[in-house]
Formats: sequence, C-alpha cells, structure tokens
Amino acid sequence: MRILIFLSLCFSALFAFDPNIDDRSYGLKSSTSSWNTNWNKHSIPYSELLSGGPARDGIPPLDKPKFVTIKQAKTFLKDDEPLIFVSINNEKKAYALSILIWHEIVNDSLGNEKILVTFCPLCNASIVFSRMIDGVLHDFGTSGLLRKSDLVMYDRQNESLWQQFTGEAIVGDSLGKTLKLLNSSIVSFKDIYTHHPSTMILSQDTGYKREYGKNPYSGYDDINSSPFLLQEDIDDRMPPMRRVATLSINNRDKAYSYKLLKAKKVINDRFENKDLVLFYKNNVLSALDKSKIKDSKKVGSASIFESKLKGEILEFYYDKGFYDKKTKSLWNIFGLAIEGKLKGSQLKKITFGSHFWFAWVVFKPNTVIYK
Repeated sequence: MRILIFLSLCFSALFAFDPNIDDRSYGLKSSTSSWNTNWNKHSIPYSELLSGGPARDGIPPLDKPKFVTIKQAKTFLKDDEPLIFVSINNEKKAYALSILIWHEIVNDSLGNEKILVTFCPLCNASIVFSRMIDGVLHDFGTSGLLRKSDLVMYDRQNESLWQQFTGEAIVGDSLGKTLKLLNSSIVSFKDIYTHHPSTMILSQDTGYKREYGKNPYSGYDDINSSPFLLQEDIDDRMPPMRRVATLSINNRDKAYSYKLLKAKKVINDRFENKDLVLFYKNNVLSALDKSKIKDSKKVGSASIFESKLKGEILEFYYDKGFYDKKTKSLWNIFGLAIEGKLKGSQLKKITFGSHFWFAWVVFKPNTVIYK
C-alpha cells in the first residue's frame, strides 16, 4: 500500500504545474516568442493551450467597426439570420454572426460603455463583456490559441491571455482578473427591426475582404459532430453539439436544452430563489450549418427573464405567441409586453448564454439540467 501511495504522489508531482514558472513546450514558445506576455504567471497548465491554426490576429478583430441603419442592412441580411443584440442605456446595436464568424472580436462602444463583442464558432459562444478593467480601457485580439476548444483572447495593454467563455485572465499580468459580463442575446434580424427599428447594425464594410454570408465551418453544426481540438472527456448527459440556454446564479449553473425549448416554447422555472421564464422562437438560422448561412437549418433563439413584475409572479404560456396567464398580455422575445393590459411593461433580463452543451459543461461541470 505504501508503495502505491508513493507512486501516486510521484505521478501527481510529475504532471503538476507551477503557476510561477514558464514551462511552455518548445512549440508554444516558438509560436509566441515575439509576445510580451508574462509567461511566469498562469492558472492553467500550458499543455492545455493548443494552436487553432491562424497566427495571432490571423482572424482579425474589428477595432473601428462601422454601422448602418436597418434599411441599409436589409440589402445584405435575411429576416431569419442570427445577430448578437446588445442594448445599453437605451442605445442598441446588433452584430451579424455572418460577419463575426470571420472576426470573432469587436472592440466597440455603446451607451457610454466600452464593450467587447465576441463569438467563438467552435463553441457557438457569443458573449459580450465590458472592456474596462480596474478603470483602464483594454483592447482585445485573437491569440490564435484554443483552450477546451474555446477562443483564447489577448489584450494589447499587457498581452495577458483571456478565456473567452469565462472572461477570466489565465496567463499574464492580469491573472486573476475577470471581465464584467454584459447582457446580450442571439435573435433574428426580423425581430430586431420589428421591435427595435432604431438599432444600428454592424456593417460589412470592415476594411477586410471576406466572404460575408459564407460559413467556413460548414457542417460543424451537426448533432453527431465532434468538438474541434477538445482534449477533455465529454459529459454525456446530452450530445456534445446540443444547443443549450444557460445561466449562473449564486455560483450555481443550469442548462435548458434547445430540443426541449423547441417543444415547449415557454418554460416557467424557479432557480436559486428566482422565478424565471424562458421564451423560444424557431425563427433563427444556424451560422454553422451549410456553406451559405442563408441556406442553413433553423435552430431558433431563446431568452430568459425574471417572471416577477412589480412584486407579482407571472406565469406564461404559448399560443402562437408568448402570453401571461393573468392578463393575457402578449410579450415579445425581448421580454416586452406589446399588447394587452401590461403593454409597455418590461421583464427584467437575466444574463444568460446560448452555447453548445460540451462548451458550457467543460467549464461548468456541476451544471443542473432542466427536465
């Protein structure tokens, strides 16, 4: 028994990593030799950092994004195309995944907030953060590295590396910092121009020559696909490429399968002492299916809100639209009552995500699944 314990300790020591030592592999050192990152600070084993193919900023971030009106965007967007919708201080912008799929990062401003709009196609993860860290504005780029199949970003201020999925600095002088998560959702272009017609839309005039509207990851959005460069074991409670709506409250995590959402359209739930409602519409195309996004299958969109309004908990149902049982008011995908007694009322938004299951659960292994 003592021999087994000794061997176990030796084995653990062999594969442990020292967070204060630069123990990168030869290949990683070679590909990052010109970087000014402080490699002596890291919270992860360097063996988890893998090359995604392109060099740093080989997938170019957008630093000076241009925007167009809804009318102008109708010349290049279809009604059911997916966009990241962000609203801050009554200002609204939307970013088509047909553009983000080629850039992954937009350094932008909205409603007096400096924002970072990100999209990792491999994880189907669209996440928006604040670019302010301890009062200092940061700009971000693509590192060319992946960890757990997810985009690893870097900042241009001290070249720390950041995990897109969690917003955490994992290497460099910013180690231990976490980006502030901002509310966003994936919705259809039609829902945006119908309910928020003043929204400004990211222009295809990016300064780069790309085939916007085409999907360089054709066929990736297949329930039988395998995640790209994922070293970790996959939680088999759901297929890895199943879409899920996810949220974290009080450090507890929950996931709602899009398959179930599609069947129910509305889910009333309670989690961590919060009364919630989820809406689902089957009107949004996948950005990761066919070679042309306009030809892709519909995967739908989801949104999550607190169901308590003015101290009263509302229960919702679906009947060719989202209705609350008490007043029969009609609500849209943005949680706004558009007809009925409660017209003009807005449900409180819950910050949530829509991702592939594998991507969420590899970072949140204790996730509870709604059934």
